Amino acid sequence: MADTGDFKNGTFFLFNGKPCQLIYFQHVKPGKGNTIVRTRFKDLETGKILENTYLAGTRIDFITVERRPYQFLYKDDMGYHFMHKETFEQIDLGEDFIENADLMKDGQDVEMMFWADEDKCLTCELPQFVELKITYTEPAVKGNTASTNALKEATLETGAKVMVPLFVNEGDVIRVKTVDRSYGERVR
Repeated sequence: MADTGDFKNGTFFLFNGKPCQLIYFQHVKPGKGNTIVRTRFKDLETGKILENTYLAGTRIDFITVERRPYQFLYKDDMGYHFMHKETFEQIDLGEDFIENADLMKDGQDVEMMFWADEDKCLTCELPQFVELKITYTEPAVKGNTASTNALKEATLETGAKVMVPLFVNEGDVIRVKTVDRSYGERVR
């Protein structure tokens, strides 16, 4: 069993029986008293960012988390269906496991994190960028704006709505950042 001296950013461990990933930690030695370790971590089941303070040397239960490649197949009433890219095993997940699920199209490659001991899916992550076609956007009117950073709303082939620059037109394929759902660039 490990302790707080083994903390590293990105480490996976159990907090109150729930799998978490360490984002930040800091050893603090106050003038009086014992050394403490301040931590900030993400609860992998809920996605919430939590903070906790441990006494130095406190025992911690570390866990093994595996990343596995999957491909999105389709969505129906049962949820989102995926296939493992190497074993062809299929699983289905609810929307709460997938961040920005509306940016996924059929055939999209994703990466899932599994708690190895429990063989339980924790999260489903899209790649950093996805390329999607614009199905609807208002045409830009010349002289419409005085600023150079003007944006308009566009509907993508998956039904997602994102803000794009005025020069982007219906039918264009754009690269969208999945982290913040922002416009990246036009794909030629």
